[in-house]
Amino acid sequence: MKLLIQNGRVVHPVTSSILLQNILVENGRISLMEHGLDCEADQVIDASGLFVAPGLVDMHVHLRDPGLTYKEDIFTGCAAAARGGVTSVVCMANTSPTLDCPEQIKYVLDRAKGANGVEVYPVGAVSKGLRGEEPTDAEGLRAAGAIALSDDGCNVDNANLMRDVLIRARQLELPVLCHCEDTSMVEGRAVNEGSVSRKLWLEGRPAIAEEIMVMRDAMLAEETGARVHICHVSTARSVDIIRRMKKKGVPITCETCPQYFTLTEDEVLTQGALARVNPPLRTRADIQGIIAGLKDGAIDVIATDHAPHSAEEKARSLSRAPSGMIGLETSLALTLTQLYHTKKMDLPDIIRRMSTNPADLLHLSRGHLSLGAVADLMIFDPDEEWTIDPEQFASKARNTPFAGRTVKGRVKYTISKGKVIYKEE
Repeated sequence: MKLLIQNGRVVHPVTSSILLQNILVENGRISLMEHGLDCEADQVIDASGLFVAPGLVDMHVHLRDPGLTYKEDIFTGCAAAARGGVTSVVCMANTSPTLDCPEQIKYVLDRAKGANGVEVYPVGAVSKGLRGEEPTDAEGLRAAGAIALSDDGCNVDNANLMRDVLIRARQLELPVLCHCEDTSMVEGRAVNEGSVSRKLWLEGRPAIAEEIMVMRDAMLAEETGARVHICHVSTARSVDIIRRMKKKGVPITCETCPQYFTLTEDEVLTQGALARVNPPLRTRADIQGIIAGLKDGAIDVIATDHAPHSAEEKARSLSRAPSGMIGLETSLALTLTQLYHTKKMDLPDIIRRMSTNPADLLHLSRGHLSLGAVADLMIFDPDEEWTIDPEQFASKARNTPFAGRTVKGRVKYTISKGKVIYKEE
């Protein structure tokens, strides 16, 4: 099977270049990339006026499968990913039952074989049942196919357990993805501690609750040599801590999400529970700190933390509704709108943080445009305007505070291993 993509502007995230090239894909891999290349193919895509980039690698997704499939399942999650230009999703362990044993990892991988071609990579739990009391069998999880460990959704409060897990993870060459919020400071609290929490007469989730745990896990990474990745960084001071630790040579990386460089805590006043996420939306100063971290490389990755919930759950009061918003189908457009079209970041730098960097951090053979590489590709128009309409989503869920927002940047084709898995109609 040969696929020829013609006349596209090819974004090379590693070399930070954009070149007019044609791409020939044979048997699921890139075989030629040349300007003016013309040859016979089974399928030809004219990408005139469009950009071609590696398929996005979202390293923070909640597929809710097994057990919570009324919110999302592997099939609908993969369909949503394809619509957003995402060809690889890394799914978290806070399902029901938890992905804390080899059998559950195998379940996810077996189910994913029946999906639409989006690659699914499961993450195994750090502790049994995400309770933070007893470590999982990391070696068994790795052997079953887990690519990392995480109790995401819960902080691992027990520092001794976290240290032991990191020592073992280093031996197994598994990264540990850390949700950093001190539970004693945030449990049961819905919004950032600040002006909005005071207006609503609610106890808030203070920024220091995140920053303390970022520092703790960075220090544990320094001591153990394990690869620690901080999930969904939301405060400027967290970015500063990570930047300083990186300069010391600590093996630490981190991610943020579009909501943390787009929305402030004020969104809660108009959107209520739709704007409730963990960690919470912060301040304008924090947004500036996050963007600075993206620009200088302190933040390695842009992920979504795609967290589907039912309409009934999100219709509850702010203090009773679950935290989280969906993002697979909007992450590229929101990022381009907020960072590229405002000239804060160049296109190759954005794609590197959404594709190449997460793939490299997790040792996945994805996210690169080179001869012989797996042909996971995204063809998009960075300038096309559209209005976010959750009713058009492929996801089961509709819980986004971005509904009705006009954005710029639209996915036209998503290609997985040389096969078109999404085409805009």
